[in-house]
Amino acid sequence: MSSVPLKTREAAPRAEGAAAAKPPRRGKGGSPSSRGGWTPWLYLAPALVVLAALLLYPIYQLGLISFLEYTQAQVSGGEPTSFRGLGNYTDLFADEQFWQVLAATVGFAAACVVTTLAVGCALAVLLTRIRALPRLALMLAALGAWATPAVTGSTVWVFLFDPDFGPVNRLLGLGDFSWTYGRFSAFALVLLEVVWCSFPFVMVTVYAGIRAIPGEVLEAASLDGASQWRTWRSVMAPMLRPILVVVTIQSIIWDFKVFTQIYVMTNGGGIAGQNLVLNVYAYQQAFASSQYSLGSAIGVVMLLILLAVTLVYLRLMRRQGEEL
Repeated sequence: MSSVPLKTREAAPRAEGAAAAKPPRRGKGGSPSSRGGWTPWLYLAPALVVLAALLLYPIYQLGLISFLEYTQAQVSGGEPTSFRGLGNYTDLFADEQFWQVLAATVGFAAACVVTTLAVGCALAVLLTRIRALPRLALMLAALGAWATPAVTGSTVWVFLFDPDFGPVNRLLGLGDFSWTYGRFSAFALVLLEVVWCSFPFVMVTVYAGIRAIPGEVLEAASLDGASQWRTWRSVMAPMLRPILVVVTIQSIIWDFKVFTQIYVMTNGGGIAGQNLVLNVYAYQQAFASSQYSLGSAIGVVMLLILLAVTLVYLRLMRRQGEEL
């Protein structure tokens, strides 16, 4: 009979198994994850190079010109380019029209974003409630609007609301009412066109998110007697919040820098510039007035505003515990 205690003999195989299962210590090379930490960046390198060439270099040039005295005289070589520092920004912020245009841009963009999200989300929910054939028809119509070039869509909308030949005034009995004459009616007309060509992105994205929600969750809400609005507000919206963050940020960026619709539908900014937004205002300063440095300064201000809005929005979402 062995003199080794029974518990010791039983613990020995377990200890040997644990020692065999324990991975050997690595040397100075580190763990596989640390050694392979650069692998994802190698795969992303081609895309990052393209983005740097298409985005970073133009942004650098935009910022550089905004600090220079760069007008038609410098472009033609008649005068040397000089460094102004913050002089262009000082002139810009001292211009009363800039602040008026900025306020109009913020208000117009906010109205476009809210309306686009409301229409897109409502139609996304509708797609889950209708049959296959109407759903296909609605999807095709929305994608057709989304695929229409901005210039073409703006021209069509101007014709539809034309005071002389447009069918909308005839259907509404408005006679020769000019939608582009008044400031708010012109902004409303452009808003409708912007929403028309923007809501399909929201609709398709949110619809895809709704289809990913487990059916048991929606069925439980229906059995509890929740209305459609309550189901959306209390069940769908919280589960779709990461998707809603994406479409909201995209809509803010797109609607804040609207150019084509305003320029085409209001003939360059409306009567006496009453429908100017920052993008059109920058175009006028840079190309109509040959103040390229001032137009670049406006572009830099727009870029900083969009970055600030995006970062604040993401920070608010992270404070609510969302994984973005």
